Amino acid sequence: MTFLSGKCAIVTGAAGPNGIGRAIALRLAQEGASVVLSDVQGSLVTDGVERDKMDLLGATVSEIRSRDGQAMAACVDVTRQADVAQCVADAKQTFGRVDILVNNAGSLSGAGNFLETTPAQWDVSYKVNLLGPMMLCQAAIPEMRLVGGGAIINIGSTGSLGAEAGFGAYTAMKHGLIGLTKTIAAEFGVDGIRCNAICPGYIMTDMHAAANRRLALENNIALEDVKRQRYAAVALRDAGTPEDVANAAAYLAGPQAAYVTGIALPVAGGVPFGI
Repeated sequence: MTFLSGKCAIVTGAAGPNGIGRAIALRLAQEGASVVLSDVQGSLVTDGVERDKMDLLGATVSEIRSRDGQAMAACVDVTRQADVAQCVADAKQTFGRVDILVNNAGSLSGAGNFLETTPAQWDVSYKVNLLGPMMLCQAAIPEMRLVGGGAIINIGSTGSLGAEAGFGAYTAMKHGLIGLTKTIAAEFGVDGIRCNAICPGYIMTDMHAAANRRLALENNIALEDVKRQRYAAVALRDAGTPEDVANAAAYLAGPQAAYVTGIALPVAGGVPFGI
């Protein structure tokens, strides 16, 4: 028996084929959890091909089921309270309980020159990166109480711990996410609910690759030069993989982390956190 057997996990932002959310969903399913994979309606362009997010979620659900796991896909806009509530209700109806919540959905809205960041971009960043996790926690915690506890994992960033120029809105909201993490850990530990954050560094996701391309364009340099410059500060001199983050999530979701709450765990290869 694997260590998450009988548990139900919700993972947001899980559509990206090279994303952290998908990797976490697969890893939790590998450990026996029933997984609800969610993302907002729309499409993604990966390797020059536009693909529907719901089709991508469906492919991952099929992969989990092909390995005798349990999974379902859900169309969820984390900025809409009705969507959030429905996702948690559907998880409970389908799998009978909610034990694990992974707030992974994120947005780089407002990336670039801080003085050119618009209020609308700032608002999008706030709603996706901070308000969404708050509403999901509010919806999931009562269900976790009913089963005697649970684990919430918020996906922050090294931008939660420091700051790098060019990511003002994202950095501000990811710092706020750590405050949310610690608040929930302090308030709901009495209910057996643990809340931790993972702070990935340079992880080769589609979002990270897009950021590299943007920096190359803005600075008029080759993409390989951007990588060389950014990873020079990493002790391990390279970007990590989504699976590196997924392994940390499996640890924080499971019994080996039973006495771990309120932490912000860097998975960053030794990268400095900036200012």
